[in-house]
Amino acid sequence: MGMEPDQVARFEQLFAAHYGDLMRFATRRVGADAAGDVVSSTFLVAWRRLADVPADRSRAWLFGTARRVIANELRGRERRERLGRRVAAHVDVAADDHAGPVTEQLRVRAVLGELPPGDQELLRLTEWDGLDIDQVAAVLGCSPAAVKVRLHRARRRFANRLAAADRADEAVGRTVRPIRLPEGNATS
Repeated sequence: MGMEPDQVARFEQLFAAHYGDLMRFATRRVGADAAGDVVSSTFLVAWRRLADVPADRSRAWLFGTARRVIANELRGRERRERLGRRVAAHVDVAADDHAGPVTEQLRVRAVLGELPPGDQELLRLTEWDGLDIDQVAAVLGCSPAAVKVRLHRARRRFANRLAAADRADEAVGRTVRPIRLPEGNATS
């Protein structure tokens, strides 16, 4: 489904008129690194819902959309930070160990890589990508109730595997375990 030339022109006008303001708005709230993504997502929503953008209040509509995109970004950050804190609580990291965050990230990825692919996908979508239950349900094509049950089970399996790794390390007297990366793309 293509856009009519007048719709494309309207979108281009919205973009030219409001891009700078939205970038400043997003930068103040999420920093320069994430501002571009926020503004891109905002204009993607505007492109998809151009008919919903009121002609007389387009700036306000774009700012409202950007505000919701920013809220999602901040919720995602908070979820990732909470996951990091939960995982960090299970690790004995020496003070002033600058390699600790990297080691912990590799350790989490290794434990995550041991889970079934469905569990990995659920945990990545919720904890790393910051999607809520309804969004994950839409991505996976299932009901929110099914996502809640699957996510609960995936989190429990992850915690059990992490605890098992801790016990194995304690059994051999290690405080830092060697990292075995999962097969495939270790950076995702």
